[in-house]
Amino acid sequence: MSTAWQDLTGRARLRDAAIEAFAAQGFEESLRSIAARAQVTAGLVRHHFGSKDALRAECDATVLERYRQLKEESLQADPHQLFTHLPASAQGGVLLLYILRSAREGSAAGRKFTEQLIDEALILLNQSVSRGLIVPSRDEPARARLLILQSLGALVLHFALNPPQDPEDFAAVMQDYYSRVALPTLEIYSEGLFTDSAYLNEYLLATAADVPPATDAGITESR
Repeated sequence: MSTAWQDLTGRARLRDAAIEAFAAQGFEESLRSIAARAQVTAGLVRHHFGSKDALRAECDATVLERYRQLKEESLQADPHQLFTHLPASAQGGVLLLYILRSAREGSAAGRKFTEQLIDEALILLNQSVSRGLIVPSRDEPARARLLILQSLGALVLHFALNPPQDPEDFAAVMQDYYSRVALPTLEIYSEGLFTDSAYLNEYLLATAADVPPATDAGITESR
């Protein structure tokens, strides 16, 4: 009889194999293929998880936790260290493709996963505001939702137009995507897009009853 430690190790190995399989091949990947990737029998997958839906739920939770950890580490890392190692990150590639598959799927599980991504983004945004890394928003939940939906939309279109030659080469997938989006993303986030705040000011005047005053949000009023 296996020990609890052995069960946990086997379960974790199967979960990670499933995450990679779903990321590379999609959520239609069979339990048999997942078991082969983990070098175990298909029966062992059912022993640990009971069903494919239960396995998917645990994979979703694990990917969300790893996404959160990766984002937190990137916010705390020295920029030189971050930009030296991130492009070649195989783990980042796995997360990228898994999130892509979930967003593109359109199922109840995919919608739930997207909402969880938004919740995670809101937590990270609030932490970043508290640390002084980013400016506050007049509506933090709305900003978190917009950033995630924009990111997911860009992700879906990017891979529709530029399908990876080898979806199993997670590091290469990450490096290719990163090389295309890093500069324009950092430019927009760091330097902005408009040369002045005229559009924002007019919008705030037109919707004054619905938008909290800038001073209430902790934002310096635009000049």
